[in-house]
Amino acid sequence: MSGSGGMVISGEGSSPSSSPTLSRYESQKRRDWNTFGQYLKNQRPPVPLSQCNCNHVMDFLRYLDQFGKTKVHLQGCMFYGQPEPPAPCTCPLRQAWGSLDALIGRLRAAYEENGGTPETNPFASGSIRVYLREVRECQAKARGIPYKKKKKATATATTTATLATDESTSSSTMHFS
Repeated sequence: MSGSGGMVISGEGSSPSSSPTLSRYESQKRRDWNTFGQYLKNQRPPVPLSQCNCNHVMDFLRYLDQFGKTKVHLQGCMFYGQPEPPAPCTCPLRQAWGSLDALIGRLRAAYEENGGTPETNPFASGSIRVYLREVRECQAKARGIPYKKKKKATATATTTATLATDESTSSSTMHFS
């Protein structure tokens, strides 16, 4: 089915026997794309993909929260901020930040693969990045698990490792000083 603007919402035109086997990532991306397209169709009134914006994307992410499996303690909960609470509580289950972040990455790619332009990609919007950052911070505080950004290897670390390797002639193991 094709929306205006030439973007395809679902792959109804291809037969499964003629298409190559998709990787797990590609299969998930296709499922996510079709799910988002169905979500837009189910809105009242239905939203054509060509008119989709970042607000529709954020509404979709909030809608998905009801299917989450991650306990996110509310601020009034006695277990707020505890990574391993000793007893059950009535706080809601939500989608984990990492799952939402991965979903947005797949939908961002699928949008452009299905005819959308990078300039109009609602999944690449700054407000989506802000929303995801807020979800990450909120969940980290509520669950008592600090989020630590993975550090990329810097030129300084590489230089230090090289120097340490040059200094150790008796071992082939790389040492970081």
